[in-house]
This record gives sequence, C-alpha cells and structure tokens, in this order.
Amino acid sequence: MRALSASELLDLWEEGQGERPTRRALVLLAAACGQSIDALARLPVGERDARLFALRESTFGSRLTGVAACAGCSERLELSFDASDLSGAGQQNEDELSLDVDGYQVRFRLPNSLDLMAAANLKETGAARALLLEQCIRSAERRGDEITAAQLPESVVERISARMSEADPQADTQLALKCPVCSNEWNAAFDIESFFWIEINAWTARILGEVHILASAYGWSEQEILSVSAWRRECYLNLVNG
Repeated sequence: MRALSASELLDLWEEGQGERPTRRALVLLAAACGQSIDALARLPVGERDARLFALRESTFGSRLTGVAACAGCSERLELSFDASDLSGAGQQNEDELSLDVDGYQVRFRLPNSLDLMAAANLKETGAARALLLEQCIRSAERRGDEITAAQLPESVVERISARMSEADPQADTQLALKCPVCSNEWNAAFDIESFFWIEINAWTARILGEVHILASAYGWSEQEILSVSAWRRECYLNLVNG
C-alpha cells in the first residue's frame, strides 16, 4: 500500500464529490494499491477496511483523534487512539462458510462492498438486511429440501450473522467507551470509511487555503506548491504571515 501524494489526494477528493461513501473508499484504495475498483469491491468488508486503515496510516499517521457524545449525560468525550488498536483483528480467509443447525444447512460468503452498495439503495432497514442476506447465501436447505433465504427462520439468520462476525471481525469495529462524568459505559461503532473521508475533507480545506496564500504571495502554480514538502510549505507560510 503506497502513500498518496498531496496532488493525488486532492484529485481523489475532487473525484469523490457526490459519490457514496463505499464508492469513495474503493476509489481511494484503487489509486493506492493499483487494483481495479471491481476487484476491491469483491473483497470482504473487513479486508477492505484493513486496507483503508493501512492507507489512512500512510496518509495521516497512526494516531486517530475524534469526539463522541455520552448517551447518558451528553458529555462530549475527546478520543485519541492508535490505528493498531482497531486494525489488529484477524480474518479467516475462507471463500465459503457453512452452517448446519436445527435441520438447516446453509452455505454462504462474507458481505463485500457490492453488497453494501446494493443494500444502500433501499430505504427500509429490514429490506436492506434481507437483500444483504440473500446476496451472501449461496445455498440453503431444510432437511434436504432447497429453500430461499427468505424462508430461513430468524434464529438461523442470527447464527449466520454471528458466524460472519466471527470470520470477519474487522467488518464491525467497536470502541469501548466510558464517560468520565457519569461513568456510563458503551460500545460505539467505528467506521473507518467515513472517518477517513472526514479527515480528507479537513485536510483539503487546509491545503487549498495554503495554496491560495502561497500562490497569491509568490505566483506559484498549484502543482508547484503541492510538490513542496509540508514542512517547507509551513516555512513559506510563516514568512508570508510575518
């Protein structure tokens, strides 16, 4: 996973405008690792997210900071943690998973980005969940008779979901949080896809401001300014600002 240059990152930010989050993540990965978007879209979600963590680390470093609101007292918590704290979960590299429970035999695979994008087109949560299940199940039988995904009882669906989580823990990253004010404890989902893009947006706002200042002061082009290291840009900005 190679690091993206400032110029590349700015181009990718522009390309990602108007795109859905999953598509934006795939565009970023395709630029950094040289694989096609279609190939990356077929990776299990956890594998894709592990690569996003690696790209984020090569772009902005290993430290992540953010905020969370306590559900108990609404206190805002400032968070700071290392990428390795969230990206270390192992994935079982299995093309196909199976489950034999309560007379049901099911063969299925892990969800990928194509599944998520298809489910995102549905507004109703139940319909999106049903579509996701249908796309991941390769075959289902009840005592030897073939059935559809919709015919599986909720108890079996829950077992399938649990098996998916076990095989691909990186797909559902959770932060264990505790409020210092009211001592409320809870788990908060961490979405590297959205978090990384928010950081890219903030970086872009800052870098475009730097380009504007330096271009106005020295007459340099955007490409010339972006080719200068961040440390040297800061030195020039200090000179301009006195």
